[in-house]
Amino acid sequence: MTQSFLGTGLAFPFSFQQGQLQSASDNALVQQSIIQILSTRKGERLMRPEYGCGINELVFASNNSAMASQFEYLVRDALGKFESRIELLTVKAIANSKNRNQLDIQLQYKVKGINSSQNLVYPFYLQGEQT
Repeated sequence: MTQSFLGTGLAFPFSFQQGQLQSASDNALVQQSIIQILSTRKGERLMRPEYGCGINELVFASNNSAMASQFEYLVRDALGKFESRIELLTVKAIANSKNRNQLDIQLQYKVKGINSSQNLVYPFYLQGEQT
């Protein structure tokens, strides 16, 4: 079933297959948009300097519960501003049990218009000291 109102656009990350630029649509496009927002540093886009998420500025932060709360706030703020096709249900930033330098940002969201719940885990790699 297609939800054409969700849109069709270039796939993220950009890729080619048989000489053709790949595209994405529907739920895949929404998920790729979320990843793109979280991966983009504020100020990285010249014509949209506010676009993106501030989590990349915390790459040298400690992996502790105080910083996890800051990550959750920044993710909620960015997705609330830049991805209007979703209703964000939960955001949890949890230290990865196998990699002390990894913070897993777990998202649960609902795609508006089709009432479809989705989950996404965005791994974020820290370089700071671990506590």
